[in-house]
Amino acid sequence: MDFAPRTAIVTGSDSGIGKATAVALAAAGMDVGVTWLDDEAGAQATAEEVRSHGRNAVVARLDTTQLETVGQAVDRLAEELGGVDVFVNNAGTGDNAPLLEMTLEQWRHTMATDLDGAFVAIQAAARRMVAAGRGGRIIAVTSVHEHQPRVGSSAYDAAKHGLGGLIKTIALELGQHGITANSVAPGEIATPMTGQEDEDPHGTHRPGVPLGRPGDAREIASVIAFLASPAASYVTGASWAVDGGMLQMGPQGGSHITSDDWREA
Repeated sequence: MDFAPRTAIVTGSDSGIGKATAVALAAAGMDVGVTWLDDEAGAQATAEEVRSHGRNAVVARLDTTQLETVGQAVDRLAEELGGVDVFVNNAGTGDNAPLLEMTLEQWRHTMATDLDGAFVAIQAAARRMVAAGRGGRIIAVTSVHEHQPRVGSSAYDAAKHGLGGLIKTIALELGQHGITANSVAPGEIATPMTGQEDEDPHGTHRPGVPLGRPGDAREIASVIAFLASPAASYVTGASWAVDGGMLQMGPQGGSHITSDDWREA
């Protein structure tokens, strides 16, 4: 099946990885649905960048904790775009606390945002892809903590592990429809979520990351753009760590190591 993506929806695309992804997909020739939670101005700025590439952009507010409205928002964007060939689930959050101190409210907030809402949104997009019969791409932005845990991140770790597992199951079930499903697992990326908005990560030293620095959101977006492209037609059920080698240092390694002594034999 030939796959020629024309439309994409990227959740949480008002800033950071989501914004970079929306722009990368526009540069690849797609019209893009942009969603926001708190920063409408940021979403409109993303839409303007999409339009600067000669593509259409539509904008909608999406709160992935409001499960009864998530699917409706995806459907509305798809209607305005004329379909959805690529769906990127990027919206997410994290409530951090030691297990013994984490409240049920914190746990549920992270789960609702990162896993429950992701399921509803992905399901809505997948139903449209199957009905259209043109194939499709489903991509979830997870985290290196899809693969390795971190102290104080029980809810986030569980949600990202769950999202990674969901994507693998989708790959099994929807392959017959020409739909691929993959995860992209970023390490530390210079975005508002990590308190590094608009910073050049090349100027920040991270001894515990083999490449020695955080990543740039555009470095994540470029991998997502590949997975969304016809060139990735035989890639499905995979999780792509884009982390500067952080996972090779162990789950507590990357951001906890404060010197370069480990580089010496």
